[in-house]
Amino acid sequence: MPLISAKSATIGAAGVSLLLAAYCLDQGRQYWDAPSPGISLEVTGTTADDSYSSSDAVQLLAQVVSEESASPSETKAEPAPAEVDESALRYFARQGDTRRLEIEIARLKALYPDWTPPADPLATPTQTDDSLEEFWQLYSEGKLGEVRQKIAERQAADQDWRPPGDLLDRLALAEARERLINSSELDQYGTVISVATDNPQLLTCSEVDVLWRVAEAFVHTDREQRGYDAYKYILTNCDDTNERVATMQNASQLLSAPLIADLLRLERKDDQGVGEFAAIRNDLARDAVARGSKDAEVAVPREELKRVEETAEAEKLPSDARLLGWYYLQRKDHTVAEKWFRMALDEEPSADAAEGLALALIEREAYADAEDLMHRWRGDSDNTRIVYLAAAANLLGVEPRPLLSSEVLDRIVAEVAASKHVEGARQLGWYSRAFEQHATAKAWFITALGWDPQDEPSAYGLALTHHLFGELAELAQIKKAWEGRSERIQLVGIAPTEPAPATSMRTDQVAVAPMPTARPETTRPVRAPAAKPAASAPRRGCTNHVHPESLQPSAALNRGWCLLDVNRPIEAAKAFEVALRSGSGQVQRDAAYGQSLAYLRAGLVNDAAVAATRAPQSQARASELQTSILAERALGAFERGRYVEALVALDQRAQIAPERVDLMVIRGYAYMKLNRLGDARRVFEAAAGTGNRNAIRGLADVRNMINP
Repeated sequence: MPLISAKSATIGAAGVSLLLAAYCLDQGRQYWDAPSPGISLEVTGTTADDSYSSSDAVQLLAQVVSEESASPSETKAEPAPAEVDESALRYFARQGDTRRLEIEIARLKALYPDWTPPADPLATPTQTDDSLEEFWQLYSEGKLGEVRQKIAERQAADQDWRPPGDLLDRLALAEARERLINSSELDQYGTVISVATDNPQLLTCSEVDVLWRVAEAFVHTDREQRGYDAYKYILTNCDDTNERVATMQNASQLLSAPLIADLLRLERKDDQGVGEFAAIRNDLARDAVARGSKDAEVAVPREELKRVEETAEAEKLPSDARLLGWYYLQRKDHTVAEKWFRMALDEEPSADAAEGLALALIEREAYADAEDLMHRWRGDSDNTRIVYLAAAANLLGVEPRPLLSSEVLDRIVAEVAASKHVEGARQLGWYSRAFEQHATAKAWFITALGWDPQDEPSAYGLALTHHLFGELAELAQIKKAWEGRSERIQLVGIAPTEPAPATSMRTDQVAVAPMPTARPETTRPVRAPAAKPAASAPRRGCTNHVHPESLQPSAALNRGWCLLDVNRPIEAAKAFEVALRSGSGQVQRDAAYGQSLAYLRAGLVNDAAVAATRAPQSQARASELQTSILAERALGAFERGRYVEALVALDQRAQIAPERVDLMVIRGYAYMKLNRLGDARRVFEAAAGTGNRNAIRGLADVRNMINP
């Protein structure tokens, strides 16, 4: 529908013969050029009588319309000399309506070039017809039905009376306008075009609303070029700035980008050089950036991006800043995204800006800042709660473990319990275990498994705790439950699983996560991604059982990601296997990448390595998978006591990525187990400098071995 229905315009007296010519061309008729505009009068008001066209335009359009129904053999009779109907002119003169009087004089001169208006129209003597005066009054008020009724009543009372032709013409035109508008409102686009074709007098600059509706009708009947012609006619011939801007707004909602760009070239500038379409250009640029903020593959022209950035800087609009934040976050430019989200929050605090900023902070591993920021907004929506829990879980998992205050721990525990957040519970278990609060760790691992029995990392943590407590029956039960699904759980108690702590940190030095407490069963669970969160909420809709073989490859790919998000890696790997059969190279690459991640999550390192080679990957993905696979191989070899293999894997990984502190600790213990005490001390000293407690313990152990 038209955006603006303006009734204040400049008469472009040529009409819009261009528009109807194009329409006739669609029907196999001849195309003609539009005549240049004729008279131009400023018109205001809302009544139905304020649109006229020049004599040339009216005659030309009338000829074309008549030719549509005439056969080629028909000859056209010469028109009889027309008698000038001055009744409307006299009525407006008597009413003192000088504006309509001037319009009527201009109209009559256009229709009858030889006609000479009275020297003083206001003083034109006339016989007053009270009944006719009433007709004109009703007409000027837009009461068309009442006019028709009064005419019929008078004709019934006086069979010799004939209504003025001018009144009937105006009435018919007003009724046509009304019919066209009603048809447009009902989306009857064919009728809109038909009425416009039959009433070319409506297609002028003083009837911009009609022109908009005709343009829309063309677009919705698959004749976009004809709709473009209508918009171009307005921007070429009509002068009212507000209507020109509204025309461009209307066109930008309906036409394709190339045609919109072509219409923008018709922009006019004021004395200061400011274009009338500046705001529209800004909105179009915002639309482009918005599309780019949802899809990293969408290419946004640099000039469009620059326009939004400059507008955001100049006008300090928080909506523009948020839009740019999401755009750069989608492209993983987290530093720039953070800048725009902070600007948005400074101008207008909102959950959307806070969520975006928190995701940027999470990607930069500023987990404490993200958790602190999102605590305020955690209850605003499911998304904000997800992001808060993701920040909290990542904060708990930082190495070396941060010494969190009781206030922070208490609020994390409250949200994890209220949301039944599996990863949060698991990380609270590992956090407690890091500070040797093993009873608390055990309770959190059990809690996590109660919310998701398929959470292998929690089962692994619980297995380690059972082994630590000497709970052999419970350990055997877990091993049986995970037989064939987790190799590392089967090895608990058989091979070294992690460097054994040599000393204990005093528990009064840190705040320890409290034991989980029961919560009402009605609390709705909300999950965060099982690993570092991406810039969007995890996929949903895979809680039901669906055999992956029954899915198309693209659907299997989506299900694989969903299963991976809810930490069901074995099922995810099977779904990715189906997706690998796709004929699309991109789907194959994504499926191979996802399957490799799934096997890594399940601890099946060799399978992950095979999956990674099943489709070519980008350099970034290949490097990510290779470093992860080598790290897991090193850990697996160390747990089996194969210390030389562990060192080989660590050396290979160090060639492509910096060595993490936890892997430096593994390297140190591997050297120590191989009696390479000098190498072990060097590595432990470097790692201990970061504050890592296991490295500090390892350094003490190796020094004791060197100097008993």
